[in-house]
Amino acid sequence: MDAQLVIICGLTFVIHVIATLAYAVRIAGVRTRRIALSFSLFGIIALVSRTANSFQGPFIAKRVELDIARHMEGGLLDDFRLFLMMATVATIAGTLLIPTFQRYFSRAVEHFQVHRSVPRLLLHVFSRGGVNYLRYGVRLPSARNVVRLTSGLSVSRTVIALNVFAMAIWTVGVFATLYAGYMKPELRVTCANLSSVINGFATVVLAVVIDPHVSVMTDDVIEGRITESSFRRAITALSGARILGTVCAQLLLVPAALIITRVAELI
Repeated sequence: MDAQLVIICGLTFVIHVIATLAYAVRIAGVRTRRIALSFSLFGIIALVSRTANSFQGPFIAKRVELDIARHMEGGLLDDFRLFLMMATVATIAGTLLIPTFQRYFSRAVEHFQVHRSVPRLLLHVFSRGGVNYLRYGVRLPSARNVVRLTSGLSVSRTVIALNVFAMAIWTVGVFATLYAGYMKPELRVTCANLSSVINGFATVVLAVVIDPHVSVMTDDVIEGRITESSFRRAITALSGARILGTVCAQLLLVPAALIITRVAELI
């Protein structure tokens, strides 16, 4: 495995693990009753994901360009499979980290509420007290939340299915367009620019269906209409749907690339 491949896998891991940890922010917001502040602080962490995302595309594009220039065949599909597998691994890791991260993040929200300074918050993280909390705050996901997924979920099966579908499209979007460019070198710029269309479709599903539903659940917990335990089970279900979506992306890679090449030819 060459250095470029390692970098792309690392960037993919960062993007998907941070995206998954966004669920933990909702739990932290519920526990601290500071929803707006929680999302605002998470925006700082999300900057890391956006930065990684901005570098991921060019790194993969260069790999495609070099592969085309050297007239190499057969290896690039395996690379894209590896990137998608890394997305699945990162999503699983993010899901396992949700209980730990929400505890850390809740502590950060409470600290910022008192001191109202991001630099002081960062200094607190690296202080003796902060390091001790990081060491003793580690928690594994509750097995009870997994076992009781079918009992009293506040999220419908339709929403879960749509989450699987949207995550599959969102995960495969950039990879499929770049692989389509590899399959159709003379239209690779057109194919690459179609990534915004593919990801835009997935974003619409997430923004119109998934996010409003989860936001309503978050407000319901704050107002006491559903229990926090039920909300955590719903988050567990959505996290599982996210993992399944990244797995389904493997099945969509080649068909999506073929569709994209066809669209590029028709434009």
